[in-house]
Amino acid sequence: MVTAAWPGVPEGCSRYLPVTSSAAVDAGAVHRWHVLDNAALLPDDVGPVGTLLCVHGNPTWSYLWRSLLEPAARGTVPGISAVGPWRVVAVDQLDMGLSARTGPRRLADRVADLGDLTDALGLTGPVVTVGHDWGGSISLGWAIDHPELLAGVVLTNTAVHQPADQSIPWPLRLALHPAIHRPGTVSTTAFLDITLGLARPRLDPAIRRAYRAPYRHGRRRGGVGQFVADIPVDETTPSFPELDRIATGVHGLTVPVLLLWGPDDPIFADRYLRDLIDRRPHADVHRFEGAGHLVVEDAPVAASILDWLGRRVPGDRVSDDAAEAPRGSRLTLADRDYRPLWATLEQRADDPATAVVDMAADGGPSGNTRAGGDSTGNDSSGSPAPARLGWDELAARVDRLRRGLLAVGVRPGHRISLLVPPGIDLTCLIYASLRLGAVIVVADAGLGARGLSRAVRGAGPDWVIGIDRALTAARLFGWPGRRISLRTPDRLTRRALGVDHSLAEVLAAGDTAAAESPNPEPAPDDPAAILFTSGSTGPAKGVAYTHRQLSAMCRTVSTTYGLAPGTALVAAFAPFALLGPALGATSVSPAMDVTAPSTLTAAALADAAAAIEATAVFASPAALVNVLATADGLDETQRKALAGVDLLLSAGAPIGEPLLAAVSVLVPHARLHTPYGMTEALPVTDVDLPGIRAAAADAAAGAVTGAGNGVCVGAPVPGAHVAISAFDAAGSPVGDPSAVPAVSGEILVAAPHVKDHYDRLYLTETAASDRGWHRTGDVGHLDAAGRLWVEGRLAHVLRTSGGPVTPVEAEQRMADVDGVARTALVGVGPDGAQVAVAVVETRPDARSDGPAPRRTAEALRAALAAALPHLDLAAVLQVRRLPTDVRHNSKVDRSALAGWASDVLAGRRATAP
Repeated sequence: MVTAAWPGVPEGCSRYLPVTSSAAVDAGAVHRWHVLDNAALLPDDVGPVGTLLCVHGNPTWSYLWRSLLEPAARGTVPGISAVGPWRVVAVDQLDMGLSARTGPRRLADRVADLGDLTDALGLTGPVVTVGHDWGGSISLGWAIDHPELLAGVVLTNTAVHQPADQSIPWPLRLALHPAIHRPGTVSTTAFLDITLGLARPRLDPAIRRAYRAPYRHGRRRGGVGQFVADIPVDETTPSFPELDRIATGVHGLTVPVLLLWGPDDPIFADRYLRDLIDRRPHADVHRFEGAGHLVVEDAPVAASILDWLGRRVPGDRVSDDAAEAPRGSRLTLADRDYRPLWATLEQRADDPATAVVDMAADGGPSGNTRAGGDSTGNDSSGSPAPARLGWDELAARVDRLRRGLLAVGVRPGHRISLLVPPGIDLTCLIYASLRLGAVIVVADAGLGARGLSRAVRGAGPDWVIGIDRALTAARLFGWPGRRISLRTPDRLTRRALGVDHSLAEVLAAGDTAAAESPNPEPAPDDPAAILFTSGSTGPAKGVAYTHRQLSAMCRTVSTTYGLAPGTALVAAFAPFALLGPALGATSVSPAMDVTAPSTLTAAALADAAAAIEATAVFASPAALVNVLATADGLDETQRKALAGVDLLLSAGAPIGEPLLAAVSVLVPHARLHTPYGMTEALPVTDVDLPGIRAAAADAAAGAVTGAGNGVCVGAPVPGAHVAISAFDAAGSPVGDPSAVPAVSGEILVAAPHVKDHYDRLYLTETAASDRGWHRTGDVGHLDAAGRLWVEGRLAHVLRTSGGPVTPVEAEQRMADVDGVARTALVGVGPDGAQVAVAVVETRPDARSDGPAPRRTAEALRAALAAALPHLDLAAVLQVRRLPTDVRHNSKVDRSALAGWASDVLAGRRATAP
């Protein structure tokens, strides 16, 4: 039961107790404290594992932690064994909540107060402190003072340090202003109302009333004003020494630490999170995108804390009912096989042969005219010539950049966000940063302005290197990090964009630095890169790789496709711009907008191929579609260049036989391969055009068990293992990893080149990791020949009353109907009772979005009835254009379509996404 006044608080959890103060301000005084304590909910036959000591900030109270009370007492979290039970003691600090009003108290007093309370309660270890807002620093003060009891620390949106060169957040500056302070914090409820208004979504009225209950009258809000007045703004503030003591003490913590953060917080922004990470580098960190200051209200913080307790405090307690990945795949690349990405540059430092060609060179700092251009940078026809670097020049320039970056202050471990188009400059920056030991952060503009900003802020770079447009965004969105401009800006632009150095200045610094600038080679297991996913199924995630894992990726690509020195590679797919030099391949990026793959034209591809006499091409499906659409304009020389290609790779989305067959006409001598993988592991499986046709024949003839239903992406590449976690009746992948044919479920992957972890997404990482397997979020099945068939994304599985339905097979059947260009199958309604809705893009384009014409609907129903008689379509809708992800331009956004379809079926007018 819960109290009527405080929804969410179980009956019997509210209690008062007298506590004698040891604080300097009123030592010996006895104060009446209020706490929420779940001791009455704990089972009689099982003692608690420990105590969660929860401390609120300003202007909240113990009610903030209500969601922990009952779940902690139960001590159960799905998938985790032996979580608890845990006792929860959520305090009301003196002058706050329902505790006694005592008059002004400083930070040191409040830390002492908390110790007095725990003494009065007789708390024994283990204790895990949980803090929010200024309750974070107070709980840390208690933690530092009670190491013998401490078992863990949880912090949510707080701070322990205010940089001397930065002002405190503007809302706090405003609240401290003499004209605003007392009227805003004590005389009125403005400070409280503004804080509660930060919740996302808006708090339920009953919950708002509960938060306001202890602060209805001005005489009850004195602590709110005093808390603000005590903010340690700088060294002159009385509480600054205590905050400094706490900040210093954090370095000495030896217990597990969990940081749960709402990044959309105007008060405790990401800069405070980065400070805490610097102090506790091995902390588990999760940023809840979309959450703000009241992250405890905005996100599943209670469940996250309990899950973490089961895994980290005390010891690891991950349930052991999952099958381990094959032992060989769980081992990292052995030291004897490890080869850093820059090794090829060092080996070929005296080789003048062409290493990198830039088709879109603009005369930037790394421009070069060797092998084909005159001193003006033009070829013999007068057109701008591609810029080229030989292996010797590339090696020298990379080392020059390494020395220059060190000279301007970049250090091993620093994060460098590279917002530079593919080409010579990006190649040099990547390899210089990796050799230096810095961590490259790669998130492209294809994520969109908001998505890119979210990614960069989440990664928290120490440096941002970019073009003017990127640095403008950095200034506009307040991205962290010092700035290096790709070009040399004028004085006004430098000041406006906050540029610290230009790339030319960094190179010049490298010239003056000692040739043997001290810089030990990074260790294999040091962090190397954070590569952001496409964001096609939610906010883009930062995927962290070590040097060893990047080396394993390079080795796998080389082994699988025979890419080696002598290969001439057109990298029209951004990830492969990273690997070209490491493979020893001559590399070129075609003239295109890499953030929009569909901008690649046939002429641009052919010109890039001609520039290096290409033998290999890597391009996304969306890029190939536009290449085919623009192929009529190719001249004989361009067609001849494409005819010299003997390997074409396409990845980024499943690709069908018709598209590959059409592409084969342009590259008649090429082997056409479509590797399956993701940012977290590329490649995982591989199949070529004959293999796709063989799989289709097996499916049609029923010759191989499990052949069919989805897109065949082939067998695992060397060193990779694939398994399936089968669906239950509700469509959840709960089965043990298995290779049994024809069983649909989530695709699991294990390989030496699988990512290390998700960056600052602890909960995402734990959900995706399964005893050495990586849960991909894709769904599919294996056939008896060991081939993988992809059936869609886990988030897009239809959960119908008849069981789970994956979308891809139905979409393939519908795509065969005349007049249909692309299709999507989405589920509408509650889980377990969803109905199927088909959404199609037609030829010619539909004139409006909404119900499809009867003829189209009947043809689609007939196509499905023949192959999937169990699938009934509740509706057939048409759109002028199916929405796709912004990065690959290939993956249909089924989630957006499902929301739109739901509105249409409910009779609401809605614009298609």
